[in-house]
Amino acid sequence: MKVIIVDDEERARVSLRYLISEFLPNVEIVAECDGIPNAVKSIHKFHPDLVFLDIEMPGHSGLEILDFFDEKDLNFGIIFTTAYQEYAIKAFKLSAVDYLLKPINPSELTEAIERYSKINTQKINLLNTNLGRNTISCDKKIGIPMNNGIELINPENIIYIKAEGAYSEIHLTEGKKILASKNLKMFEESLTDYESLIRVHKSYLVNFKHVISISKSNGGNITLCNGMEIPFNTESYEILLEKINLIRK
Repeated sequence: MKVIIVDDEERARVSLRYLISEFLPNVEIVAECDGIPNAVKSIHKFHPDLVFLDIEMPGHSGLEILDFFDEKDLNFGIIFTTAYQEYAIKAFKLSAVDYLLKPINPSELTEAIERYSKINTQKINLLNTNLGRNTISCDKKIGIPMNNGIELINPENIIYIKAEGAYSEIHLTEGKKILASKNLKMFEESLTDYESLIRVHKSYLVNFKHVISISKSNGGNITLCNGMEIPFNTESYEILLEKINLIRK
């Protein structure tokens, strides 16, 4: 596993480097960076599996890292490192693999790496499963990798999926919301056989079965069964019309 350490404090980088070399022999540190600009360059250059990312740094907070990458380049995990408990909530909102409080405990570091490895294995298994079947019917569930396992959902229950950087927010009929560590394009490509899911905007996949109305006012928006209004683009409008049995005068 290739990792990058990002921390503006040299002492913190040295400490984490020591812990990794001492307790995680299968982990290779490919770069150490003192801030976000250098981290972005190193990520593009070395393509790490995982980034240990400090939050409190001069210039840019570690929480801003997703702003520097396109969806297609967000193929690495993040473990935030911080001395402040309050940042844990923000870290989980970004769906980081984990967070570690400084000073970092060796056993917590090892557990965080194990959790990351487990999640990646689940993703591979899910990919193999999805590639092995030709269609997704309403009685077939899809698996969403979570921090502690896999959540199974029925695609019929998806109202819409919203892009959140490298991650996606899945909104379900029962009012539940899931933050998944897959970008919107991956969902679009994985669910091509479920024809009711339509990419109506760069940030939204919508389940047509839950569309209540379509309006061309204010640039165009779709009203869903939960009252949410979603914008749509010109290309998707034609696709939407094809699915409507329009009653003409």
